[in-house]
Amino acid sequence: MGEERAYWLAWSQISGIGPVLLRRLQQHFGTLATAWKATGLELAQVEGFGSQTLEKVVKQRSRLHPEQLLIKHQQENPHFWTPADADYPRLLLETPSPPAILYYRGEVELQENLGHKPLVGIVGTRQPSDYGIRWTRQISTALAKNGFTVVSGMAEGIDTESHSATMKAGGRTIAVLGTGVDIIYPPKNRDLYKQILTAGLVVSEYPAKTPPDRTHFPRRNRIIAGLSRAILVIEAPLKSGALITATYANDFGRDVYALPGRLDDLPSQGCLKLISQGASMILKELDELLKMLGAIPQLDVVAESSAPQQLPLTNLSPELQQVIDTLGCDALPFDFIVQKTNLNTGSVSSALLQLELMGLVSQLPGMRYQKI
Repeated sequence: MGEERAYWLAWSQISGIGPVLLRRLQQHFGTLATAWKATGLELAQVEGFGSQTLEKVVKQRSRLHPEQLLIKHQQENPHFWTPADADYPRLLLETPSPPAILYYRGEVELQENLGHKPLVGIVGTRQPSDYGIRWTRQISTALAKNGFTVVSGMAEGIDTESHSATMKAGGRTIAVLGTGVDIIYPPKNRDLYKQILTAGLVVSEYPAKTPPDRTHFPRRNRIIAGLSRAILVIEAPLKSGALITATYANDFGRDVYALPGRLDDLPSQGCLKLISQGASMILKELDELLKMLGAIPQLDVVAESSAPQQLPLTNLSPELQQVIDTLGCDALPFDFIVQKTNLNTGSVSSALLQLELMGLVSQLPGMRYQKI
């Protein structure tokens, strides 16, 4: 996997090649190392590779030497994961657009990366009311005390309150940045940033020294949604980054919860819209919320020291049955399973996770799955 790591980095340096195209390359060629050696004609067979993209690839690929690039890159960015690494966050890897490079600083907890410890995202407005601040603190504290890791974006307002309250309650938190992991933004969160490094992680898809850019923050919201098993939206106007995160969460098959507010309260309009579209309401009794979050299938119910527990196929839900019926003895790529089942990507991803947990399915390199 060491060689493949260098090729994830190299491909990510080519303009016009984003996370979605990288995933397609990997699925088409099996490895990105093989894709790197492919001819223009072979690359043209991959969906999304038009003439302009091919021209960029051929031109830029000749100037890059993956192994040398990796050595040089690690000097300024010593800590990062690629999808070729076993420690790459599992739930994020299951999304359609996982970052090719995920940089990190802080204290890594592998149980989070493997999906054994549940992560819950909290997002909301940068200008919260007292009501929003109060409930953010209460919810973050309850999550921390019940073993959840809280994910947010370290922005002003709700993000800052969620990180701070989580750590005050003795819990772990992860901040997803729209800058390099060595850049503190906003600057007023310097102390918060330092605290997070001792009680969790800061992560980003942008390399060291990357300054704030307005285009980065909407993109980082998909990482917040991808890392989390559920997203809680606390006060959000109709035009809000929090709603972008909720949209990603829906696309990824995550549960979305929203804090209700007054009908004439502008910061609550986004939450009310989400509730009207099917998001679950966060109610006064937080025990109910914790119960619902606890009902989300976890990946830690099988002890590592014991063999996976085989469950009878007759106990499977129709959706799980449909997915496992699609799988045969041969390993199938994720996109093919989505196409054959005619389910959305989030549903298929969730089903595969549950089936793997049951010991009925195994995941192979290259996002391929096989019935056990």
